[in-house]
Amino acid sequence: MPTTNVLIKEKARLGFIGLGIMGSRLTKRLHAAGWNIRAWNRSPATAREFSQSGIPVARSIVDLVEGSDVILSSLANDAAVDSVYRDDAGVFSSAMPGTIILEMSTISPSLSQLLHREASVRNLRLVDLAISGSAPAVEAGAVTLLAGGERDTFEQCRPIYESIAKQWFLMGGGSAGVQMKLVVNLLLGIGMEAIAEAVSLGLHLQLEKGVLLDVLSKTTVIPPALVGKLKKIEAEDYSPQFPLRLMSKDMDLIMETAKGIGVELAAGSAAKSVLDANLKLNGDLDLSAITPFVIHPAGEPPTMRQAPDSDRVSA
Repeated sequence: MPTTNVLIKEKARLGFIGLGIMGSRLTKRLHAAGWNIRAWNRSPATAREFSQSGIPVARSIVDLVEGSDVILSSLANDAAVDSVYRDDAGVFSSAMPGTIILEMSTISPSLSQLLHREASVRNLRLVDLAISGSAPAVEAGAVTLLAGGERDTFEQCRPIYESIAKQWFLMGGGSAGVQMKLVVNLLLGIGMEAIAEAVSLGLHLQLEKGVLLDVLSKTTVIPPALVGKLKKIEAEDYSPQFPLRLMSKDMDLIMETAKGIGVELAAGSAAKSVLDANLKLNGDLDLSAITPFVIHPAGEPPTMRQAPDSDRVSA
């Protein structure tokens, strides 16, 4: 039954599914904060690395779920989330009634609503808990959490939020957190396209690159989430903090959702076209890698400095 009693760190057993760029960092933060946490990942190599670092790894999803009071997941896309939760050996097949689920992936509102319905039938307490913030923000515990679900369950998990985030908001009922994440990421996609065009204009006006980027970073028109992208552009370091392919996936979700409710997003459509043009060559690079393309559309694609294994995305 729903309760407002918060989770007790020393007693709660957490299970985390998905050790990609975001999930790996979230798991490490929760482990470092003293939570009793185990993990599972589709890629065995990544799972072995975690096991060697002292974070226990479950043999299977079923093993993880049966030994957890709270399940968290951060996965790459709808297909991965649908499989992890709804397959025969998925989360829903083995979770005991009353289990709390914090689903943190950026997925379509329609899939999120389906998960909420199926969780309710099984007496599982699901909150969609979307993350706003990049990998460095996760490491610093500075992300924003956007939630959809029942207030009692949301409030019960407050100690988890305190370990990983700077602020958290209950946006409404099931899937409201995912919906808000699409709103936020629309601004992110359009904002990165706008920055790339502004940098292109400045460089073609022959402004000195370092001064141009430094001044842009100090203006009030650049949102905090994108200031770091200016540093990556200056260093020509496009190793992924938020991979372009994930931004492209999110923009697809945004445009599909908007179309379904009859909303026209002209600037979003323009940003999506630039992302699509970059996806094949630069999909594993950072979102900021669209900038060289915007500056020199016919030029050479950006190169990526080799990222550590822990920064590579796996679902």
